[in-house]
Amino acid sequence: MKLSRRPAASDAPLALGPGAGRKGLKSGALGLCSSVAIGVASTAPAYSIAATLGLIVAGVGLQAPIITILAFIPMLLIAYAYKELNASNADCGTTFTWATRAFGPRTGWMGGWGIIVADIIVMANLAEIAGIYGFRLLGYDSLTENRVWTTIAGVVWISVMTAICYIGIEISAALQRWLLFFEVAVLVLFAVTALVKVYTDNPEMAIHVSASWFNPLHVPSVEALTAGILAAVFIYWGWDTAVTVNEETADSTRIPGRAAIISVVLLLILYVLVTTSAQAFAGVGSTGIGLGNRANAGDVLSGLGNAVFGSNGLGPLLAKLLILMVLTSAVASTQTTILPMARTVFSMAAHKAVPSRFARLHRRFLTPTWSTISLGLASIGFYVLLTAVSRNVLADSVESVGLAIAFYYGLTGFACVWYFRSVLTRSPRDFLCKGLLPGLGGLMMLFLFCYAAFDVYADPGYGETSIDLPFIGRTGGVTVMGLGALLLGVVLMLIVTREHTAALRLQRSMLPHRLPQRTAVEMASRYVPADSRSGVGGDWFDVIPLSGARVGLVVGEVTGYGLLAAATMGRLRTGVRVLARLDLAPDELLSRLDDLAAQTAEERAAVHGAGGARPGEDAALGLTCLYAVYDPVSGQCSMARAGHSLAAVVRPDSGVTTYPELPAGPPLGLGGLPYETTEFQLPQGSLVALFTDGLVQATADDLDVGLGLLAETLVQHQRSLEELCDRAVATLVPGPANDDAVLLLVRTRMLGVHQVAVWELTAEPAMVGKARAMTMGQLGEWGLDELSFTTELIVSELVTNAIRYAAGPIHVRLIRDQTLICEVADTGHTSPHLRHAAADDESGRGLFIVAQIAQHWGTRYTPTGKTIWVEQALPESPAVDEAL
Repeated sequence: MKLSRRPAASDAPLALGPGAGRKGLKSGALGLCSSVAIGVASTAPAYSIAATLGLIVAGVGLQAPIITILAFIPMLLIAYAYKELNASNADCGTTFTWATRAFGPRTGWMGGWGIIVADIIVMANLAEIAGIYGFRLLGYDSLTENRVWTTIAGVVWISVMTAICYIGIEISAALQRWLLFFEVAVLVLFAVTALVKVYTDNPEMAIHVSASWFNPLHVPSVEALTAGILAAVFIYWGWDTAVTVNEETADSTRIPGRAAIISVVLLLILYVLVTTSAQAFAGVGSTGIGLGNRANAGDVLSGLGNAVFGSNGLGPLLAKLLILMVLTSAVASTQTTILPMARTVFSMAAHKAVPSRFARLHRRFLTPTWSTISLGLASIGFYVLLTAVSRNVLADSVESVGLAIAFYYGLTGFACVWYFRSVLTRSPRDFLCKGLLPGLGGLMMLFLFCYAAFDVYADPGYGETSIDLPFIGRTGGVTVMGLGALLLGVVLMLIVTREHTAALRLQRSMLPHRLPQRTAVEMASRYVPADSRSGVGGDWFDVIPLSGARVGLVVGEVTGYGLLAAATMGRLRTGVRVLARLDLAPDELLSRLDDLAAQTAEERAAVHGAGGARPGEDAALGLTCLYAVYDPVSGQCSMARAGHSLAAVVRPDSGVTTYPELPAGPPLGLGGLPYETTEFQLPQGSLVALFTDGLVQATADDLDVGLGLLAETLVQHQRSLEELCDRAVATLVPGPANDDAVLLLVRTRMLGVHQVAVWELTAEPAMVGKARAMTMGQLGEWGLDELSFTTELIVSELVTNAIRYAAGPIHVRLIRDQTLICEVADTGHTSPHLRHAAADDESGRGLFIVAQIAQHWGTRYTPTGKTIWVEQALPESPAVDEAL
């Protein structure tokens, strides 16, 4: 068998864990200013205006400024969704993580794929711009039309920015601050100069600013309004990078969300200023420097630079600075596009949604290694491919990326609403910021996506490329590229999430589908699987009927995730049920279960050879389990635990939640100290909560905080168990967490004195007749005369055996529960064995007859001896005692 290679010491380490802030990224590296700089720079303000302002003006004319403002609205709404979700879970996977927690692993995977698609597509556009403006800045205008040379230059720029992102987040942030400062300064200088000349020099095509420019009712048509907003959405995209670097930001739950909103507002101010000033200076004419000139639609700033700054004095230098500004804008955006893309893939790998090699970190720089380099190479590959097949790289890539943007932004808005659905009515602020605003943003993005994909971009005449599709016909290349990339993600998603789906199906199939109601306890349960493929583990629970109307309660947790953990959980649950039917004490049951877990680990080690199981895959070791037995006759409860499992008890008189001090036992499979059983009395109506760590550590790493929240929930113990379960899950697991969560709630009951009859007999043969007589009398009181003959036979056989083979007093107990239970206890420690009696045997037939009569029978051992018990089914229509 081929053994997997162990990572060498020099290999980059994997992420420490999938949780927010636990992946090993360099925390605290960024402050608010750096986060805002990254968020604003990611949108490439100068380039975005240069590439889209002409398209907006061509569609809506003088209403371009109001279109810029209207496009800001859905972005602000989605920014609020990012802010609220980040405050709850500051994970660098952003949409991937949040959508996974809200809607499941498949939807979450598609959210992450939407980010990857948008970033890879826009990288081609940014690389093309960087190459063209680089040659233009150096004076090699002839090379800007050469496809080969612009492609080579674009590849070089992607490589350089990938290297900077690889070196470290602090260097990236410092570079962004300087590039952004230069970019904004030149843009503001351009806007102010243009406005001053409009009102002082009165250029030929200039028009004065008018209030009508900000009136959406003056837009020619609804179609023009929608198309304009769709184009303007692109210029705002990218601010979410400020949230993607949250795990590397100081105060990661607050600063990234603030930075996102500040970035969007700053972009609004900058865009409205530049758009208004450029339109006032150049007008919207279709000739010359007019913004409506289609020849300049892909780059309106280059032509405006010479006209605004003039040809005298510093004019030529400032015009060159404007070109340099567009170049640096594209370069800065290339870098900040690599950052979120790499961290999204890094988070997906940490959650096992993509191969784990993408979760590797650089030992020194603490930056993602595989994800950064591989996505840089993927961007280069896509750029070269797009250059080869498309006649206009800029137009097709800009417009197709809008579909991916609308997809994952809209998904984030809907995820916010669903994620916080249980707390939306808690306060007006929660309803507004967690529900209404993100929901409206999601609806707007959904409308823009559908309108663009199936109406505007699907037109064969739209864009520079069209493709003849089977069964559909000729379709616009923008729709084919945008939807095709997302559909490719669906195929990949089905492949990479198949293990999660199988593990979850296996997990659920082995958990109790429905808890059968027992006389001893009232029960309710909840199982919340973890958020991603990494999370479906082996948390489990069970309720096991035991002899004497008792009930066994168990919760457990398996180390590890995926199919192996689920399979291990299935073996343990089966083992517990088998051992519980032997009526073992909790400590003895855990000891036997420990042997089972250790044996499983040894078998697995033998399969993997001398090296043992692969790291992170041995789910048979370090298992935790808590087993409790409750007796409704005596009200006695006994518990033992393996590992750090806890239980909560709420007594009906005080309503105070306590956590019984159970002796700590080692996790299963590790050996060590023996397990100990703790016994205590539970009054009728006591509430017992058994749970796994995932329940009390989902909202906070501090166990005491989680236990306190659970106690606050259980204080209203009089409520129904189903309602208490819902409240506990909503409070402790507001959204699916990184670990499975199990909660089992039981409310104890006690059998009344009229349901139990107990007699003590001396070990004399004459007592057999007395036992039969008392039994017949009790069955008559209960109205169970139909069972008189069989019960008399059972009691006679069991008491006779006790007198013959044991010494000391004999106890006979009848229990009328869901069945009729007959128990005979003595001081002996030998158990009778069922066998076929031979023709010449004088004994052995009685127990065989009892076994044929009984529904179930067995033996349980006590500190003073043993008890033989026999269960019989009650008649279909017995006389019902009023107390029942």
